[in-house]
Amino acid sequence: MVQIDEQRLETDLGYRFQYLTEFMGFGAEDISTIHAAAGAIAPLVPTLVNAVYEKLNTYDAAWRHFLPRQSGYGGAVPKSLEELTQDHEIIRFRKEHLARYLAALVTKPYDGKMVAYLDMVGKMHTPKAGSSELNVPLVQMNALLGFVADALTGTILSLGLERGQEVRTLRAFNKLLWLQNDLINRHYQDNPALSTAA
Repeated sequence: MVQIDEQRLETDLGYRFQYLTEFMGFGAEDISTIHAAAGAIAPLVPTLVNAVYEKLNTYDAAWRHFLPRQSGYGGAVPKSLEELTQDHEIIRFRKEHLARYLAALVTKPYDGKMVAYLDMVGKMHTPKAGSSELNVPLVQMNALLGFVADALTGTILSLGLERGQEVRTLRAFNKLLWLQNDLINRHYQDNPALSTAA
């Protein structure tokens, strides 16, 4: 039986990610499969991003979180949900971030830098990083990630891949999104040990 330092899981990001990947069986073959999908998925990223933002714009509980100034954004901030249209520059700014995120998933090596990036994706939606005004409830993050997971599944199934490759691709992305889910959820825990997390 593998001995796990449970306290270290909460304070050492690399250790936590290693544990999760070993437990889920996310390895080199999964990463190669994800990278192999880059050529097919990259042209579909704009459609995927637009679908995500159309969904977010359907619910005030999700859309209202784009009203506060986002970290790194220097343009005009809308004063109301009515002003916050799909073509507002703050939404264009956020769409660019999502497009870069999706591109990173299928092109970047899964090294320490990438793990830190995936972790920051979770942290930046809380007051712990980026904008202190930004505090997206966990229910909204889970709803969004669930939508993205389903959209990616639909995209993969539309590629016409050979059945074995399709199964490997679906399984690899499924594991990856569960890893991302953990690196979002950890920033919503009330565990004091997280204040010293990497």
